[in-house]
Amino acid sequence: MAIKLAVGDESFDEIRKTGLYYVDKTELLYDLAGQTINKVTLFTRPRRFGKTLNMSMMESFFDINRDSRDVFEGLDISKHQTFCSEWMNRYPVLFISFKDVDGLNFESAYGQLQAILADYCKTIISCFENKSIDSADAEIFERLRYQNGSLSDVKGSLKTIMRMMNAVYGKPVILLIDEYDVPLAKASEKNTMQNRYYEQMLDVIKGMLGVALKTNEYLKLAVVTGCLRIAKESIFTGTNNFASYSVTDEDFSEYFGFSREEVNLLLADAGCMDKADIIREWYDGYVFGNSRVYCPWDVASYVAALMRRKDAEPKNYWRNTSSNGVIRDFVSHSDWGIPDRFETIMNGGTITVTVSDELTYDTLHESEQNLWSILLMTGYLTKADTAAGGQKVALKIPNAEIAGIFEDTVVKLFTDTLDTGRQKELMEAFWDEDIESATKLLSDFLWDTISYHDYHEDYYHAFMAGLFVGLGYSVDSNKESGLGRFDIRAKDRKNRRIMIIEVKKADTADRMNAACDEAIQQIVDKGYAKTIEPGYEKTICYGISFFKKSAQIKKV
Repeated sequence: MAIKLAVGDESFDEIRKTGLYYVDKTELLYDLAGQTINKVTLFTRPRRFGKTLNMSMMESFFDINRDSRDVFEGLDISKHQTFCSEWMNRYPVLFISFKDVDGLNFESAYGQLQAILADYCKTIISCFENKSIDSADAEIFERLRYQNGSLSDVKGSLKTIMRMMNAVYGKPVILLIDEYDVPLAKASEKNTMQNRYYEQMLDVIKGMLGVALKTNEYLKLAVVTGCLRIAKESIFTGTNNFASYSVTDEDFSEYFGFSREEVNLLLADAGCMDKADIIREWYDGYVFGNSRVYCPWDVASYVAALMRRKDAEPKNYWRNTSSNGVIRDFVSHSDWGIPDRFETIMNGGTITVTVSDELTYDTLHESEQNLWSILLMTGYLTKADTAAGGQKVALKIPNAEIAGIFEDTVVKLFTDTLDTGRQKELMEAFWDEDIESATKLLSDFLWDTISYHDYHEDYYHAFMAGLFVGLGYSVDSNKESGLGRFDIRAKDRKNRRIMIIEVKKADTADRMNAACDEAIQQIVDKGYAKTIEPGYEKTICYGISFFKKSAQIKKV
């Protein structure tokens, strides 16, 4: 069947009304509102796992100002007829997202928060026209609408609007807050450290949520999403009937991410079943509670690419969804023995560590437990099995996509922290054709970084290129020359000389010598050194083989 697939569309109504492909997660509505007594529910999941789309689906289902029968027709929730008659389009809904609150200082971020509130007020103002609204609330609403509200107006904004909705509709309000912790994450980032405003932003967000969620007679129920559960600041302390579900919890674990059955159905509908193994290798592997899931953003992105080009290669779609700085922070903590554990998981192994789903952004980097926890909660690592959650959890890298992020980050960290003195020694040994010294120094550099047996040759290419680029050499990689493409060519313009390197990865230590010979033979057979660029007088060619943290070098 022909399907229409939109990547990044987070509007449930738009997806359903335009006939876009939708993976049915509507049973979440029944499990949440019909099967629990939660007054406030917090879902914490990594980015790009469907939190916003689920919130949009909730808004469409509950909102009293809509008639959503058509958009939910045929979906799983429609089987619960009594529940639908009691809940569908029966309550006023306040749905707001904090995902765009950002800024290099508090004034900028606070201004964006005010703008988001103002935009929301503008979209709902017609609900309050010619209605019996308390005059004091109406004045606060006008100040919020024109971004003239005081700090106390902003802190009480959600409850003020809910009280106004209650006055109009005579019913309590369903409150949906998406990405509640983004303002706190942005306020704590290291690139804002000179203008760090975490405490100021915490005061605002804590005030807004505290007033709206605790002992609020106008609240029917609330659903909040984010990446982390903020613990120490007590944002949710004192909230009645509060429940939090993280990646370690079994309840609701199937509603964020795609199951294998859902992915296979999508692939069948898109005519891409032949790519199932590739998609599993790259985008599967996450374990939430007792559910194994794929990252939906990645799957949708790759399937959309396959529908345009059958030969499309998988790529890292998740890379730009969040900062990789936490990995760099991990590697830099050598005093915690973290590199050894990193090598274990990058070898495809598992580590058992203590984790917590209650964290605080301003202390994330103060303990090893916090750092493992953040890697788990943000999707860089996942549970190694579907066993029930607890403080002791076995962790692993979920798939090839995330493994690639680890590789790239570790390579960058290595090149950023090179000892330039030893680096110059290595380069001089290469140019002087001192193979013994070059081999020793290169192996020393390997020992100082994180390596593992599943590194592809591409890793060692990047490793070697980083050594040259760090000293200002002009470096070409995988450029055509003679009858093929050499791995690395470094130019020493000042001394009119060129170095060509062919890299091979050996499967065992015993294979290193043979792999080195293969690299040498490839340089000769392909004629990499035959084309000498004008002005250069000398070309030196090396074959280098790698196995884990060892290197062997031979000269043509």
